[in-house]
Amino acid sequence: MLSVALIAHDQMKPKMIEFTLKYKDILAKCKLIATGTTGSLIEEHTGLQVEKVLSGPLGGDQQIGSKISCGKVNVVVFLRDPLTAQPHEPDITALLRICDVHNIPVATNRKTAEILISYIQDHLAD
Repeated sequence: MLSVALIAHDQMKPKMIEFTLKYKDILAKCKLIATGTTGSLIEEHTGLQVEKVLSGPLGGDQQIGSKISCGKVNVVVFLRDPLTAQPHEPDITALLRICDVHNIPVATNRKTAEILISYIQDHLAD
């Protein structure tokens, strides 16, 4: 089963909910992992089952990075806020680095996330 990690900066959480609602049928066929608050919001608004790690400020992004290193994540969607990210929010630099090291596709905006959904859909059809 394909594993998808979902992370969103505070200002992007509503966009993450919109994204997961729009692609709910595809994401329902995947194992979803998310940082705490983002995962709780996704579950609440979509009914999708999400494995929640710690919230970003408490190290959840690092926990997801560890899962990437162990081969337990296939795709990452990190909707980041490039203009108003707060100091307590996850730092994307380390996560991008670990994705690059392990050749894991990562989206940092909605349009790229939609391209990855196409990739996921194609992979599920195989």
